[in-house]
Amino acid sequence: MSDQILFEEKQYLGTNKMHLLIRLVIATGCFSLYHFSAADDETKELFFILGTTALVISALLLLVLHISTVVSPGSIVLDGFWMARRVKIDLSSIVSAQVTIYPRFMMHRAVYNLHMKGTIKFFTKGSQAVLLTDRDGLKYCIGSQKAKELCAAIEKQIQTAKV
Repeated sequence: MSDQILFEEKQYLGTNKMHLLIRLVIATGCFSLYHFSAADDETKELFFILGTTALVISALLLLVLHISTVVSPGSIVLDGFWMARRVKIDLSSIVSAQVTIYPRFMMHRAVYNLHMKGTIKFFTKGSQAVLLTDRDGLKYCIGSQKAKELCAAIEKQIQTAKV
């Protein structure tokens, strides 16, 4: 029963709009400089290589898993990429769960296990998050593309834990 998955979501690093836009602007600038450079200029080829490299990196980042969110009976498991520690949140200590708008202060930077002002944040892209509060007052802000479904799965587990 503990292996049952109630909700699962994977968020990829390359889909963060802010960083994707920055990489595309850099590539566009490189290709523009390549196009408008003098024909005998040595740096013309360098701009083409830099633009192509920026596009290849953007394409590869679309395949890099940033956060995997899994809700199973009794816990939420947030698994990050490469050497990041797996975070397991025990749902028996969670008092409330609510869907909220992800704060725009950080311009939607991709974060994993960021401790800031009493809140632990996990976010890749989008504008919605689920705000969890535990018995000790610690808050977890989990960004999600399916925030309502995630919140419903968590609230269902909180209700079954109370019974």
